[in-house]
Amino acid sequence: ERLGQIVAEGDAGAGMVKAKANGKMELVGLTISDEALKLGDKEMLEDLVRGAVTAALNKAREKVGEETAKVGASLGLPAGFKMPGS
Repeated sequence: ERLGQIVAEGDAGAGMVKAKANGKMELVGLTISDEALKLGDKEMLEDLVRGAVTAALNKAREKVGEETAKVGASLGLPAGFKMPGS
């Protein structure tokens, strides 16, 4: 449940495309600027969307790792401890 509350944003093309992902690695938002749409270049727009989504997922993954480390520390686990299966 807590993972769904973690939200990270990534962008591409100097902010022409912005994506938001949550800690469950789900895409929860995507914004494409009017400027990007006016370019009329389908392949470039696809690349920008892919880049923004990848950046958002990478940032979400980082935030989940940080949150997991905090929970582990609160349980007294050593830093860098890997849970079985992770």
